[in-house]
Amino acid sequence: MNAAAVPVEGDGLPDAGLPLIELVEHGGSIPLRLDDATGRALAASGAVEAVPDAYLPGLWHVTAGRKVGTATVAVRGEGAVMVRILPKVPIARLLFLLGYSLHAKGWRDEDVQVSGAEELLPAVARLFERQAEKALRQGLLQGYRTVEETSVVVRGRMRQGDQIRRHNGRQLPMETLHDEYTTDIPENQLLRTACERLLRLPSGGLPSDVRGRLLRLRVRLADVTVVGRGHPLPEWRPSRLNVRYRPALRLAELVLQGASVEHRPGEVTVSGFLFDMPKVFEDFVTVALREALVEAGGYCRLQASHHLDERAKIRMVPDFVHYADDGTPTAVADAKYKAEKRGGFPDADLYQMLAYCTVLGLPEGHLVYAEGNAPHATHRVRRAGTTIHQHALELDQPPSGLLTEVRALAGRLAAPASV
Repeated sequence: MNAAAVPVEGDGLPDAGLPLIELVEHGGSIPLRLDDATGRALAASGAVEAVPDAYLPGLWHVTAGRKVGTATVAVRGEGAVMVRILPKVPIARLLFLLGYSLHAKGWRDEDVQVSGAEELLPAVARLFERQAEKALRQGLLQGYRTVEETSVVVRGRMRQGDQIRRHNGRQLPMETLHDEYTTDIPENQLLRTACERLLRLPSGGLPSDVRGRLLRLRVRLADVTVVGRGHPLPEWRPSRLNVRYRPALRLAELVLQGASVEHRPGEVTVSGFLFDMPKVFEDFVTVALREALVEAGGYCRLQASHHLDERAKIRMVPDFVHYADDGTPTAVADAKYKAEKRGGFPDADLYQMLAYCTVLGLPEGHLVYAEGNAPHATHRVRRAGTTIHQHALELDQPPSGLLTEVRALAGRLAAPASV
């Protein structure tokens, strides 16, 4: 379908009458006839870039940037438009990148088997529903939860401080603390919250069969607490008891990472399911490098904070730094979700990496790109003696091949620098 702001109907598409704009990640600018309110809302949304034509009133040029997924952009009293941004990489590969960065040791590629024609939001929702249903076949997982409550019946032990502070010495009611064996535990809370986030997305964004199964899943989890927006997600720890839950929990975390509602100035509301591709790529590269360097000794820091100047006024944050056991930096890498142009990669990336190497006292630095004309290139800086490597990963390949490339890259980081 060509990108256009036209009403569409049908299963898996936006609500009837809601305009749909379909774009490709980092694709070319698309000219669209939009009213000023819609154009300004798109420009303020952060989901896409939208600028008015310099000569023709009512014509806007809309471009997809770094985000992929589906979102509804609305202005109070002015209607709404749905934006669908298709990723350049296959959906299954995108889900692998997301999943591996969350749980590198436990991620399996069979967790993301999707139809080649399925889009991002329906694919994620279908996979989540499928894995959640499998997790709950043996019933809801139960566990102990510490509960503080006000009661007229003694359960557990009394919270003496709260009793005196709240009731001024009265015996009833009592402030108690006890452990309760319940289904309202972190694992089920994550599943319930992810289910709710998917169901709150525009109804046309999900196929009707998936929405129906999510509604049935909600009923099964009816007694479980939903985590409100802005509140930290409950933490869960892998154990033999929650083994059957783990694939569903990984997908629940993907859903909660991508589902978003954001209010911006000017009465613009953005609701939908969006992923920031540079962040997805950065998370995958750094986590995969960390896993590949486990046997090399030392330790890794992701987003390690350092300072460029001696007065510590100018902060710099390399994506990945490997240290020896004594804390001495041994390697630095930065992930760039960019494709190499005809004239090469941006020079600014080289300047940035040179600064990292200078501050960390390293003779070599590594820039990792999502696509390139060659798998590896080097630049030796005049008078400094610093060598900067540029690596290109091929994302559109099976996960095994992609991880093999990352392991080869890790081998370069671990190897002694050549003088």
